[in-house]
Amino acid sequence: MTKARKTYVLKLYVAGNTPNSVRALKTLKNILEQEFQGIYALKVIDVLKNPQLAEEDKILATPTLSKILPPPVRKIIGDLSDRERVLIGLDLLYEELNEEDWEEQDNL
Repeated sequence: MTKARKTYVLKLYVAGNTPNSVRALKTLKNILEQEFQGIYALKVIDVLKNPQLAEEDKILATPTLSKILPPPVRKIIGDLSDRERVLIGLDLLYEELNEEDWEEQDNL
């Protein structure tokens, strides 16, 4: 029996086509394709074109990645270049560590 996997709903807030925004989007897409393999929905929001969305979600800096689902909501600010920080922020690295611990215990 295969385990049901979570679906991740993410929003990336950027300010136009700045180098940090482009880098954050490229890095995030790389992480999502490698680690989430089709179990995510990503919405990119340009706060210059949609400032009301940034205001509603209390976004104070860009780029900001917001994980909406699964709970809890998490936000990561910056160009997302620290892969481990992003994975921890999305709760993925923590889950992988827990799964490895369980597998080791099963082998004892």
